[in-house]
Amino acid sequence: MNIFTVDVEEWFHVCGVGGRLAQSHWHALPSRVVSTTRRLLDQLDAAAVPATFFVVGWVAERYPALVTEILTAGHEVGSHSHWHRRVYELSPQMFAEDLATSVTALTRAGAPPPTAFRAPEWSINDKAPWALDILTRQGFSIDASMAPLQMVGRLDYPRQPHRRPTSSGDILEVPPFVADRFGQVMPMGWGWGLRMTAPERVLSLIAQANKLGQPAVLTVHPWEVDPDPPRVWLPPRLMFAHYFRLGGFEQRLKEIMRGTTFSTLRATATCGTGC
Repeated sequence: MNIFTVDVEEWFHVCGVGGRLAQSHWHALPSRVVSTTRRLLDQLDAAAVPATFFVVGWVAERYPALVTEILTAGHEVGSHSHWHRRVYELSPQMFAEDLATSVTALTRAGAPPPTAFRAPEWSINDKAPWALDILTRQGFSIDASMAPLQMVGRLDYPRQPHRRPTSSGDILEVPPFVADRFGQVMPMGWGWGLRMTAPERVLSLIAQANKLGQPAVLTVHPWEVDPDPPRVWLPPRLMFAHYFRLGGFEQRLKEIMRGTTFSTLRATATCGTGC
């Protein structure tokens, strides 16, 4: 059972960047999240794909009707933090407070209390071993933050859904889709790896993973389907991650949506780790 997810954030929610994109300037920057999320909702509806939408609490506070639209379309809503900060750059107390604030924003917008979480930039890793304990204490049963990729996680993290023990019980960890290409492990389910790869190749790699009993977890952002994305200067690594091969991605994504089957994280948790 493959899983389609959306990280609902603004185009300017870029971790670790100050200047014009600093948090203190967010209120003054042009918002694009409503229109671009609606584009994704239309695509998902046309392909009959249910998805899990990880919504930044800051977005839910300002656009509660968007959360309603996501739910009305039949999708699941999870938390993508409140202030979109890397977990390992926070103290445990700061993370707990940010998480609780995001839950409040989502529920006030009409969502059920979220049970699924994704950290910005896959930032639950060996730098924040305490984060899963906090998630379970606050009622979360699914995390989708630990990437089996060296640049943000670790290569030996499992590639399939698995349970991890915490002080408050087990939590289901659902990692993003990676694949072995050109002698490297690549982020095939998100970001530049997904955008650079032809749809037929992505679908072939998903089929290979499925034969091994591994679901492919795909992740996109609303800003990736923006027909006229704002352009700002970013450090080279972030510039590449944010802008590489955005052109034509919406059409390529449509082909992927129609080429295999997807479900939500809740469905995966319901049927167990062997789905």
